[in-house]
Amino acid sequence: MTNEEILQMKKSADAVILAHYYVPEEVQAVADYVGDSFYLAKIAAQTRESTIVFCGVRFMGESAKILNPSRRVLLPEETADCPMAHMASAEQIARLRAEVPDLAVVCYINSSAYLKSLVDVCVTSSNAVKIVKSLPNKNILFIPDENLGRWIQKQVPEKNFYFSGGHCPVHSVLTAGAVQAQRAAHPDAVVAAHPECRAEVLALADFIGSTAEIIAYARQTQAREIVLVTEPGVLYELKKQCPGKVFYPATGVCEDMKSVTLQKTLACLTGGGYEVQVETLLAEAARRPLERMLELAK
Repeated sequence: MTNEEILQMKKSADAVILAHYYVPEEVQAVADYVGDSFYLAKIAAQTRESTIVFCGVRFMGESAKILNPSRRVLLPEETADCPMAHMASAEQIARLRAEVPDLAVVCYINSSAYLKSLVDVCVTSSNAVKIVKSLPNKNILFIPDENLGRWIQKQVPEKNFYFSGGHCPVHSVLTAGAVQAQRAAHPDAVVAAHPECRAEVLALADFIGSTAEIIAYARQTQAREIVLVTEPGVLYELKKQCPGKVFYPATGVCEDMKSVTLQKTLACLTGGGYEVQVETLLAEAARRPLERMLELAK
C-alpha cells in the first residue's frame, strides 16, 4: 500500500495515528506523530480528528480517551498491555495516606486508569523531577515503578519517598554485568539508559533520560557509538536522526508493543481495532492528575 493510499484512508476515517517509539518501525513509518508517553499525551489533547488510533499499549489508549472523552480512541491490538501499569493497589495508597502526613501520591503515566484515579498527579520520565520538585508536599508515594522513583529520589533529596514496588519487565531484568559486557565489547561507546532500569545499571550510564531525551542526547553527543539501554524500537528514530552513528542495543523487546502490527493499525481505518472505553466517573477522577501533569510540566 502506498503512502498516498494510507493518507487517503486516514482522511476518509477522519483519523490521526499516534505511535510510541517502541512499536514496530513500519507502524512508526505511517504514524502522524511518533513519541514517548509525555509527547503523545500532549498531542492526544491537541489533535482535532474524530478518531485517534493509538499504536501503543492499553494505558496509553486510556489516557488519550480520558483527555478526549468525546472522541473515539482505537487500539490496534486489544491485548497489548503493560504489566507495570497495574503494580500498585488501592490498599497501599489508602494505608499510606492514613499513616503519612503531608503526602502526595505521584503516579507514573505508565499506569492503569484505575490507579490514576487514586492519585494527586501523574508524571512521565521526562517531567517527573520537575513536577515532584514543584509539589508543596514533603512526602511522596511514587507508583508504580520503583526504579524510576528511586532515580527521582536521588535528584530530589529534600523529600521523603515511599514506593509500591513495581517495575518494567523489560528494563528491570537488565543486569549491570550485561552493560559492562557491552562496554568491554565497544570501548569507544557511551551508554545511554532509561531510568526504568535498576540503580546498578544506571550507575554505569553516561546519560540517563526518557526515550525522547535519549534521542536528543544521541543527536548531540560527539560519540559515534552508543550502547542503547532502552527498548530497541527507538532505533528507527535514532537511525533517522543520527546518521553515521552506531547503536548497540542492550535491552530486550517489549512483546506487547511489538504486537501492534501495521496490518492491525490500518484495519483501524476501515472499521477494525479495539475501541477504548473508560467509565465516566473513573475518567473524571483520572483526568484530574493527567491535567495537573500537563499544567505543571509547561
